[in-house]
Amino acid sequence: MTSPKTAPEPRTLLGTMKAAAIDRFGPPEVLTLHTLPVPQPGPGEVLLALHGAGVGVWDAEMRAGKYATGKERFPLVLGTDGAGIVAARGARVRRFDVDDRVWAYEYANPKGGFYAEFVVVKAEHVSPAPQGLTLLEAGASAVTGLTALQGIDDHLGVREGETVLIFGATGAVGTLAVQFAKLRGARVIGTATGRDAVHLVTDLGADGTIGGRSKEAAEQLRALAPQGLDAVLALAGGENLESCLDLVRADGRVAYPNGVEPEPKRRRKVRLAAYDAVAGPREFARLEQAVEESELRVVIAGVYPLEGAAETHERVARGHVIGRLAIRIRENSR
Repeated sequence: MTSPKTAPEPRTLLGTMKAAAIDRFGPPEVLTLHTLPVPQPGPGEVLLALHGAGVGVWDAEMRAGKYATGKERFPLVLGTDGAGIVAARGARVRRFDVDDRVWAYEYANPKGGFYAEFVVVKAEHVSPAPQGLTLLEAGASAVTGLTALQGIDDHLGVREGETVLIFGATGAVGTLAVQFAKLRGARVIGTATGRDAVHLVTDLGADGTIGGRSKEAAEQLRALAPQGLDAVLALAGGENLESCLDLVRADGRVAYPNGVEPEPKRRRKVRLAAYDAVAGPREFARLEQAVEESELRVVIAGVYPLEGAAETHERVARGHVIGRLAIRIRENSR
């Protein structure tokens, strides 16, 4: 039996750090490199020295002011997830020691986001990083991993032998969802546009692919799933998705993360669920187990330095990102 960790006196890390932040809402160029004070962990919080952070379309929407409340304090550091090393912990934190490898997710963090050398996060939103992933890979897959796994397990309840469509299979969430659905024993069909995308989705384990942007998407799907679909994880919306949803069987399930636009339309005898990823010790433990069991491959579309954060948002604006963009904050991503 191991003895519980004892909490040392909370350590304060003073000084400044580099961070990619905005001084106002606007286009990608408003995201610039700042020198800011290192945030200090309060009770129940952990200070992380970040090695890698993920970049998502929601970050770009926050930068543009889509979710502005009028209560924002500038400069505003963006970024919702990342991975690194515990640098300090506040009072009442028992689960971590300094130098632990961790990943974390915190949406709209009042103490600043993950595009920075340091971030303060609530301890319950931090978890040991999977040993099978580098800190750059972990930083690029915390929120997308939670979103993918919770979609497959909690909201679709995917079971062995079922036929599942991942609509948006080449994206940051989709590339992980394909692997988690296969882990559950499903027959997986994914959308992919272009030869490289088709090869990738197939390599990740999909049993078949359709062109998500093709007018023949529904016909292609019908040929691959003549008996219909048991479940759909919708990671993009639009007419082609709607035509594919016509193939969901009675009592089938459709789930989509909040933010997918246009939202899928309701259908009779089909359960439709919108959801947000939930972070907590239990959720991260489940994700870590799935990462290990699936030997998860994290598809990174591009790696940028912290001072190149605006370029990542320009790349997001161009669309059709295969995998997830990442920011490397420290060179050693052990």
